[in-house]
This record gives sequence, structure tokens and C-alpha cells, in this order.
Amino acid sequence: MLDKTNILFRQSIVVRFSGDSGDGMQLAGNIFSNISAERGDQISTFPDYPAEVRAPQGSLNGVSGFQVHVGLGVHTPGDECDVLISMNPAALKQNAKFLKPNGVAIVDIDSFKKVDLEKALFKTDDPYKEIGLKAQVVEVPMTSMVKAALADSGMDFKSQMKCRNMFALGLVCWLFNTPIDGALHFLEHKFAKKPAVYEANAKVVRGGFDYGHNIHASVSTYRIETEDLRPGVYTDVNGNKATAWGLIMASEKSGRPLFLGSYPITPATDILHELAKRRDLGVKAIQMEDEIAGVCSAIGASFAGNLAVTSTSGPGLALKSEAIGLAVMAELPLVVIDVQRGGPSTGLPTKTEQTDLNQALYGRSGECPLVVLSALSPTDCFKMAFEAGRIALEHMTPVILLTDAFIANGSSAWRVPENDEYPEIKPNFVTEDMKGEWEPYMRNEELVRYWAIPGTEGFEHRVGGLEKDYETGVLSNNPENHARMVAARAQKVANVANHIPMLEVKSECDDADTIIVGWGGTYGHIYTAFEELNAAGKKVDFAQFRYINPLPKNTAEVLGKYKTVIVAELNNGQFANYLQGLNPSLNIKRINKVEGQPFLVHEIVEGVNKIMEGK
Repeated sequence: MLDKTNILFRQSIVVRFSGDSGDGMQLAGNIFSNISAERGDQISTFPDYPAEVRAPQGSLNGVSGFQVHVGLGVHTPGDECDVLISMNPAALKQNAKFLKPNGVAIVDIDSFKKVDLEKALFKTDDPYKEIGLKAQVVEVPMTSMVKAALADSGMDFKSQMKCRNMFALGLVCWLFNTPIDGALHFLEHKFAKKPAVYEANAKVVRGGFDYGHNIHASVSTYRIETEDLRPGVYTDVNGNKATAWGLIMASEKSGRPLFLGSYPITPATDILHELAKRRDLGVKAIQMEDEIAGVCSAIGASFAGNLAVTSTSGPGLALKSEAIGLAVMAELPLVVIDVQRGGPSTGLPTKTEQTDLNQALYGRSGECPLVVLSALSPTDCFKMAFEAGRIALEHMTPVILLTDAFIANGSSAWRVPENDEYPEIKPNFVTEDMKGEWEPYMRNEELVRYWAIPGTEGFEHRVGGLEKDYETGVLSNNPENHARMVAARAQKVANVANHIPMLEVKSECDDADTIIVGWGGTYGHIYTAFEELNAAGKKVDFAQFRYINPLPKNTAEVLGKYKTVIVAELNNGQFANYLQGLNPSLNIKRINKVEGQPFLVHEIVEGVNKIMEGK
């Protein structure tokens, strides 16, 4: 064990893995995140990789990064990192801007030859000086060490180099005083059917960990503070996986089988992958031939009595719009997951934005209201996927759940919930005593249509995209009837506000006249900015919206108390415009970012300060 004087005790720490797209930085980062979460640390991760399948090796365009923030009070992946792992010059050049001046840069010096520097467009043979690197640099011959460790493995050089990320992982585990047992267990499970591959990777992890002990005289290690945890099973989970599991919970609690009709699209495809694994739980996950087929199959499954879901991203949501209108008209429960990415069109498939809000709210023909929700974090995707299923089933309406690439691919530590922590879901089914009197659009007191599963004797019926008579359910072109049906569909969605939580405000003072508002996956960054602003003496409150349409019932009352409402979002003001339209008297200011990247905390802090200072 290292001498205690070489250990720096920190509340939290940020490490960034960087290298070529094929260097396994995402895997190394995911394993470190997983073992940190399982021991009870709070984590927030940011996978950052290019859209290209494979850019030229060693080029700036091909750099892949994975940043993880570990410790207490962690809500974001961090604006800057304490430790940067760079597997080549391009990775260092692209990521040095994220490294704190007093941080540590660990580089694979074997990959810093002249030809490697030229690929990364360095003009001199001193890359550290050229980019103005002020951090401590630790040069580690990772390639040589891996080659030596696997000399007797029988693996060719290319296969050996696929293990290089595990050397970096072992070194990081040493640096953070983290036992490698968790990493070895992860690898053993991952390569259970390839024991030789497991042995090679395990050997390299141990090699990286042991190498760290040999450089302890020149590098301080870190130990992160911990806290007592609520009893339970902890793991790390990304937003897409949490979304899938939340839908499974909704299926369990409603007694309705889960059906997913989907078409692969970045960054939502992992929801399809995860649900396809769960046939043991009765999940039916079908990869359809296109986006329209995906949503139409889900509508058919909904009519047949399933908790029906389709998943997509912005371009796919546009293609699904007509069919979603059919679900609104037929008043069938449907969950649409939109994992937002940079747009428009193909845009930036692997990058994050919040630019689909208007499309979710208004992107259909006619007066076509539906429920729109958003998730705050990777773990919150579980709760909001469950909530989307609950609202869809209990209120007989399509629900669009907006997540985004940042929280879909990023991970947080998660305590796996017990089944009894979530309520039963009670769809508005027809009852036996309705036989003979029931019509397809008969409604309860909240205007929710009664659901008759096809095949139920005495409740034979049809629904469709043509307007129906309010009383009988037969086709109708009557103007007064159409107006009545439009109003009923709108009021049904508005009534959902009676069944969602009120808007909560976080406050650290009694007399703030400014509130920062956000929605969805910007929660961690805005909340951290709120904490920093109050610590600096600025009087601001904070609220984050999960429920977009309808809004919480107290929204106007809460926001109306403030002289200034600052809306921060990753678009050009879509939620700000929505709030302003519903509440014209609000003094709304905006902090917007549309770069395909999440907010940095300092961007929000600086934006709020400028607004409060009247600049």
C-alpha cells in the first residue's frame, strides 16, 4: 500500500480516457464507471465519440473520449478533468483543453513518434509545449508493456493492441486507489465464452495496476470520500438501458404485455437491443423495416391490448408523425421514445441537443394533442419511462418521452428499485356491466375512452383515423360533432395535469427574484450552476421540468413570483417560447446552446451573471 503522504483526498475526481475510435476508450471508461458505482460512488459519465465509422488512425477526426466524474455531490461529468489518459498525440491535442492546469496527463509515449505527431498535425517535436500544456505529464510505454506482457499469449500484434485500453484501466485503478477485482469480474463476465481473451485482458489490467506502483514516487494518487448509502443493490446504468427497464416495470405493474416496434437509429438503438434480450419477461421486441412500420406495428399491438412502444430519434419522429396522429384519433395508448440528437436531417447522429421539443408538441396535422414528458438524467429515464407507460395506459393517449444522446449514452450510479416501490397501473378497461350499452368512444368523468381488448365478447368494435360520432362511434362529418371531439381529446390530455406532481423549486434563500429553469437532460448542469451561483452570493432559485404537456398545475403561480425567469436549454429557445406563449406576462431571458454538446456549468453561471448584471 502506498504511503498516505502520497494520497490526495478529494470529494470528487474527473478522469477522461481518450484515443482512437478503435482503442476501446468507451469500454475502459464504462468498466471504471461500473466498479465505481457498484462500490457506492456517485458517478456521471459523458461518452464523446465521432459519427464516422472509423476515421484514419491517429487523425484528429477519429478521436473518441469517455469522461467520468466520481465522488460525492456529482451531477455532471465535469467541465474539466483532473486526469487525462491519451493513447496518441491526436487524443492529447483534442482533449488537452479539458485538463485542469494542475492535472495529470498520462500518455502512451510509444505512440508519440514523429509519424504519429504528423498525423495529429503537430508542427514540432514537442507536443506539450506546442499546445501549451501546463499539467504534469507522465509518459508510460503502454504499447511496449502490453506487447511484453502478452509475448507468450500466441496473439498477433493487432490483437495484443486491442488490450492496450486495459493497461490504461489498470493504471487508473491504481491512481484512484480502486481495487481491480471489479474490473476482472466485469471482464470475466464479458469474455465468458472466450477464456483466452479474458486471460490476456486480465493480465494487462494487472500489468497497468502494478506499473502504477513503480511510479508512485513521481505521481500522487487519489482517494475519494464516500458516504453511507441506502441499503440496496447498486450499479451503473445508462439512459437507454434505464428506459428499457422502466418500460418493463410499467408492463409488470399494468399486467399488459410489452411490445416494441422499432427501427435502428442512433442514439436510440440500444433500447431495442436491451428489450430484445427480455423474451423471458414476455417482451416482444421487433425490428421493423422502417420507422413508419415501427410505429404502425406498435399501434396495432396497442389495439390488441399491449403496452405498445416505439423508439426513435428526431428524423424518425418526423416520419412517424402521421401514424402518431392516428393513435391520437383512435385514442389508443402508445409510448414514443425520442432520444434527441443534433439535427436537422441526419445532422450530428452521435451528438446531443434538445431541438425536438417543438416537433413533439406540434409536429402533427390537425388539432392533435398528446402528452410530452422528459427525463432529467440516465437514472431518471427509468422513472419517466414507467411514467410514460402509466399515463398512456391510464389516460388512453400517446405519450412522447424526450431523452437525449447525453443522458441516453451517459451513466449514473443507480440503486436498483424493488418492485413494490412503484404503484400499480390501472388502465380504463370496459366492465362486464357495460355490455349492451358500451360504444367505442364512451368516456369516464375525465374523458378517458374505455378500453375494450379485441376478442372480448360483447365489445366488438372498430376505431380508425376518420372522425367518429361522440355518442355512437360511427363515422361522422358533422361540424358540431367534430368540434366536440376535438375539445374532448384536448381536455383529456389537459386532465392529465390532475395526476402529475406539482412543480418543485429548489431554493437556498428566502428572497430570490430570479429563477433558473430547464427541462430534461440539462438538470445536472443547471443544478450545479445554481449551487455555484448561490455559493457566490447570487440569489437565484431553480426548477427543472419533467412534465412538458400538460405542465404542472402550479407552473404559472410558481414562475409568476419571480421578476426574471431564465430558461437554459440546448436549442434556440423552444421551451422559453412555449412558456411565454402560455404565460405572456413572464419576463423570460434565455441561455441557449446548439453545438451538439451538453452545457458546461461555467457557461450557465456566466450566462446568469450577465443577465443579472443587465449586460
